[in-house]
Amino acid sequence: MMSILVFGAYAMYVEWEETGTYVMGEILVQTEIPYHDFAKLTTWLFFSTIIGWYCVTRIGWKKTTNLRSVKMALLQLMLVSFAIICLYEVLYNFTVLNATITAGIIDGNVPDIDSLTIAYPDEARPWNLIFATKVFLAAFIITSHAFYLSTKPRKNLDNLDT
Repeated sequence: MMSILVFGAYAMYVEWEETGTYVMGEILVQTEIPYHDFAKLTTWLFFSTIIGWYCVTRIGWKKTTNLRSVKMALLQLMLVSFAIICLYEVLYNFTVLNATITAGIIDGNVPDIDSLTIAYPDEARPWNLIFATKVFLAAFIITSHAFYLSTKPRKNLDNLDT
């Protein structure tokens, strides 16, 4: 996951230096590993963040056993807020992606799905729609899972047979 992020940041920096602009996530959508037509770096990043989150929850669950109810309530409120925002972004990006594809087909040409962008939130720095959809979907899954884990009955370290 770290190598994908470093590669993406480096490629974005090089593009910024050469052209003065960049498309967020474009290089990750266009690069396929380990060979042509197998899997794009955005797919590898998506799955590695989900698996990484699962590993973090399995390794670090003991750190959350002593959270008080007020802190836990604030954490749950924050997680629900993030989950709602991420769900909105997934639905928004997916809707824009589908509308752009449909508009291209109606005009008589099938667009290259991997190169579709949206100039949001900043027109000078557009996002690749495939990248944005996958990143926010991973964020939605992670925040929803974190909220689910925060609502489960808390284990007590004293009662565990370790």
